[in-house]
Amino acid sequence: MTDPLTALDVADWRRRVFGLYAGVRQLATTDPAAAHAVWIAARDDLFAAHPASPLLPEDRAGFTGLPVAPYDPAWRFELDLIPATSEVRMEVPTGTDGVVPFELLGTVRVPFAGPLDVWRLASYAGGIFIPVKDALAGRPGGTYGGGRYLIDTVKGADLGSTASDGTGSLVLDFNFAYNPSCAYDPAWACPLAQAGNILPVEVPVGERYGDIR
Repeated sequence: MTDPLTALDVADWRRRVFGLYAGVRQLATTDPAAAHAVWIAARDDLFAAHPASPLLPEDRAGFTGLPVAPYDPAWRFELDLIPATSEVRMEVPTGTDGVVPFELLGTVRVPFAGPLDVWRLASYAGGIFIPVKDALAGRPGGTYGGGRYLIDTVKGADLGSTASDGTGSLVLDFNFAYNPSCAYDPAWACPLAQAGNILPVEVPVGERYGDIR
C-alpha cells in the first residue's frame, strides 16, 4: 500500500514547486537572471531538506547545490506554437506509472537550434510537456543522457504562455531546463525525450549532470 505520509510529502513538494514557478514567472518579466537565481536557491533548498527530495540518502549527506550553468539571456525565447496538422500520439511505458499517453499539439522552432515537439498529457490532469535532449547529453560534464525538461505544467514547471483560439506562444528559457527525478533516483518514472525533442546542438545552460556539489 502507498504510504500516506509519503503521498502527503509529494503533494507538499508539488505545492512548493507550483509556488516557486509562480514567483519566477512574475520576476522574469523584468529580470530573468534574478528569477533564475531564485529558482536555483529554492530548488537547492528543496533537494537538500524536503522529505520528497529525489536525492538518494547517500547523496544528501554532502549536498550543497545542484550543478546549474550561469544565466545566459541568449537562451530565453518566446516562441509561437505551430499547430500539428495531423493526429500524433505517443505512448511512453514507465516503470511505475504504466503507459503514459501524450498527444502532439504542435512544434516550436528554436533559433539556431531547431524544432521541438510540444506535447499534451492525454490523461488525468492534462498538461503541456516539452522535454529536450541536446548534443551534450550523456557526455562527461554535460547534460543528463535521457534529456531534461523545459515545461511540465502538470508538475508546476511553467514559464508562461499566451493563448487564443488554440494558438499562441510559449516562453522557453533553456536556463531553466532541469533533470527529471529519475536522474537522481531510479525509483521515479520519467518520460524522456523522443525523436522530435532531440536538438543537434549543444545547450550549455540549465541544470547539468554529474557530481552534485
